[in-house]
Amino acid sequence: MNGGIATDTSSIVNALTIDVEDYFQVAAFADRIVRSEWETLPCRVERNIDRILDLLAGANARATFFTLGWIAERYPDVVRRISAAGHEVASHGFEHKRASEQKRDAFLADIRLAKAVLEDIGGQEVHGYRAPSFSVGHANAWAFDCMTEAGYTYSSSIYPIRHDHYGVPDAPRFAHEVRPGLLEVPIATVRMLSNNLPAGGGGYFRLLPYVISRWSIRRINTVDRKPAMFYFHPWELDPDQPRVDGISVKTKFRHYVNLHRMQSRISRLLADFRWDRADRVFLGGAQ
Repeated sequence: MNGGIATDTSSIVNALTIDVEDYFQVAAFADRIVRSEWETLPCRVERNIDRILDLLAGANARATFFTLGWIAERYPDVVRRISAAGHEVASHGFEHKRASEQKRDAFLADIRLAKAVLEDIGGQEVHGYRAPSFSVGHANAWAFDCMTEAGYTYSSSIYPIRHDHYGVPDAPRFAHEVRPGLLEVPIATVRMLSNNLPAGGGGYFRLLPYVISRWSIRRINTVDRKPAMFYFHPWELDPDQPRVDGISVKTKFRHYVNLHRMQSRISRLLADFRWDRADRVFLGGAQ
């Protein structure tokens, strides 16, 4: 499946990103698992991050870890291991609350707190922020003002597709300045038949055959001549995670489909493309 597209992508370095949250913090489970229960549930993020760090080390690749402040406070060694391995520590907010469900002041306080906690533990300046569930759009564009005020220099909070939980389909597909000094770097998409199709990871990467993801990223690199922003979660490499009861059939399918195949697919992805931290790919080598 190459559609006549050249397969030489050696000149393009893509951005590999990981949203550091545990299985019980997934937004789709919010009506089944309340925040007050988080402390009582078995944590699996530590072992899953170690698994990811080993994969990256084996491929000599670097990545950006958009990390919850909640995780960082409770498992500071996770953040320290990420930083010590040469990866970028970025912010996923503190409590994994959707930006679209917060008032301006509460949102600003959340992203400020997360940045301070991550910088204190990780020992590096935090440049990037990703909103939980890509929850920044036209209705709450004020969130970009908050990011600037909090001291971030880039965001990856928009997925320019149609989805029942998120998405801004008319947003620009590639990195663009949304406020003076603030770059928005959307998740990767492929433009076909007047629509943006997902190409940047998440559940689509597990659901669809790997060759589709590979073809999509190659198309972005060779036709658009742009780097792709790709993401996944630590829990996606964990087929043995506890199962959550009482969720819908659709939610169950989306969360658990092909978890057992994820690690091998990530290994193939690391071998097929060049990867680095988002700050280096999009900010010209920020450290």
